[in-house]
Formats: sequence, C-alpha cells, structure tokens
Amino acid sequence: MSQLASDQKPVIAVLTVHDEWTQFRGNRANFRDIVRTGKELDFPVYIVTTKDLKLSSHKIQGYVYSSEEKQWTKQWVPLPQVIYNRIPQREDERRPSVRRKIEECIRHESIQLFNPFFFNKWTLFDWLKKNRTTKALVPDTKRLRSPKSLLPMLEQYGSLYLKPESGKAGKGIMLLQFDEAEERPYKLTIQGFRRKNVVYKTGKPLLLWKRIKAETGRVPYIMQESIELASYKGRHFDIRMLVQKTGKGIWTVTGIGARLAGPRRITTHVPQGGSVEDPEKLLVPTFGQEMTNVLMNRLKSSGLLITKQIEKSAGYTLGEMSMDLGIDTEGKIWFFEANAKPMKFDEPHIRKKSLERIFQFSHYLYRQGKV
Repeated sequence: MSQLASDQKPVIAVLTVHDEWTQFRGNRANFRDIVRTGKELDFPVYIVTTKDLKLSSHKIQGYVYSSEEKQWTKQWVPLPQVIYNRIPQREDERRPSVRRKIEECIRHESIQLFNPFFFNKWTLFDWLKKNRTTKALVPDTKRLRSPKSLLPMLEQYGSLYLKPESGKAGKGIMLLQFDEAEERPYKLTIQGFRRKNVVYKTGKPLLLWKRIKAETGRVPYIMQESIELASYKGRHFDIRMLVQKTGKGIWTVTGIGARLAGPRRITTHVPQGGSVEDPEKLLVPTFGQEMTNVLMNRLKSSGLLITKQIEKSAGYTLGEMSMDLGIDTEGKIWFFEANAKPMKFDEPHIRKKSLERIFQFSHYLYRQGKV
C-alpha cells in the first residue's frame, strides 16, 4: 500500500440492526460518543443497520448525528472500509438475515469487520481450559443438565452459581447452597431484577430440580463453583477490565474498574444494584497497599493472557473485550466472564481512552489491508 493510502483515514461504520419504531437499535448515548470522537479525530463515521448495509453498492444509507439539532438523520454515505459491530442483542444476532450479513462482511475482499459475534459462556470456559496458564484461572464449570450431575458438584463445593450460557448484566443468575446441618439443606437464591431476592428452600432434590427448571426453562445454563471473593465492608466485589487493541494492533489494558455488590445481592452488576468503585480502594483494606500494587499488575497480565487465548480460539478479528475477574480471600485471581460488546465504562478517563482506541485500531486494520 502506498504511503498516501496508509495515511488516509478509513470510512468507519458502526453496525446495528433496523428498528421500525426508532430507526435503529442500540445504546444511543454510546453511538453519539463514538460519532463525536470520530469527528474530533477526523474520521468519517456513521451508524448503519444490517438492512441498509448493501455491500455491492458504492453508496449506502447511514445515520449521522447532528449535535445542533440533537437528532439522527439518514443520509447517503460511502460504503465503509472498517465495520465496528455493536449489534446490541443476541436475539438480533441470531436472526438468519443478520447472521448472513455478518458472514458476508467477514468474507468481503476489502472491508474489515471486528468483534463479529457475542461470546457464549460455556465456549469461553472451554477455550480457556485449552491453555495450561488460563485453565488455572477458571472456576470449575459444567453444563447444567440433570440432578445427577448437579448434586455431586453441589456437595463437593457447598455453593454453586447457576448462570445462563448467553446471559447479560447478571440476568437470570442464581445461587445454590447446600448445608447438611439444616432441616431443608438446599437453598436456592433467585436474583430479582431491581427487587428483592426470592429464596427457595427444600430438603428434596427432585423438588429443587423442579424449581430450577421452572426458572431456567429452555435456556441453556452452566453451573460453577462459588468462589469466596474478597469483600469490602461485608459486600463482595469483582474487577471489571477493558482490554483493547492499539493503533499498532497490540492488546493493551485500557482501564480497570471495580463493581461492588449491592446489599444482599448475589452479583455485582450495576443493573442489579451494584456500584462503580475504584479497585484500589476496595483491595487495600484487605491486602494492604504493597500487595494491592502486586495484585493490580497480576490482574493486567492475567487479563491479557485470557484475551489472547480467547482471540486465538475464536479465530476471527477482535479489537476489544471487557471481562469480569475476581480476587478471592487468598489473593488468587479468577476469571468469570468476557464480553465481546463491552458496556460503557463509567470512569471518565477509561471512557475517553476507550473511544479513541476504537478509531486507532480501525485505522490499523485499514492500513493492514485484508489478508
């Protein structure tokens, strides 16, 4: 590629899906931030739906935000050279027409697309178990299939998390505990959305299974050993990390935040009552400043190892991911989840850098050309 071409800035499209009521789906505030950052960095950028993305045309219809009029307008725009996939829901991504469009983009001779698909929890754990180093960071995890597999695992660990394979924002997560000293030893805590938890107790395994099935329905679930996480003022917390590729295509940690569980909540997700905190503030009371510095460095190196293993196993182009990591009472790091469509980080310094990196990596992809 000539020097002139490599200095040119690519046309970038943020991909989402059509919505007959609101034009397109997705987080509007996030889209506005992306378009604004593109403008500041002098990149042509717009929002496009899978329906309007006609790959054989030179010009297509895209949405551009006008800050003066505070609204999105549909305009004719050039076909993108780099596509940043922000299709918001798994259900949207599963639609055959959407899936076909993503596959077409991946196969296209010159268009670069990154983060084509959501991750599946079970697949992620499977990928990480294939590497000796990352395997040690994964809690014992199995598919939830029958009482025959559930009960021995519950007795082994005393406490399990039940999670949907394709969950988001802590939705559908349950905590199952076993205490043989109790009259009804099985205790299932079902996290209500923004409301009180529902607690179900029984002494009968079959009744327990019936209740679990009533909650899970046809949704595939995993069961995972419950890790005793470090806590702050009696509430457990986990670490949220954003990892992105730079303008040189190298994975780097953009930022680390912490999420503190709401009172009596079983997960730390903000939509479930969790709060955004500074990780050092939560770690120092338990581990002291010196050990906290060591742990922060370990978190970064573990996060990068995990990211590289996920990308290697996925076999497609990734430019960013967020992940949830935990630190137990002994200071050991655990991996819980990674998200291919990271939610906005509320910490302003992380947010600003994360937006800029989207464009720096897009520019890198464009300069590389399609292999």
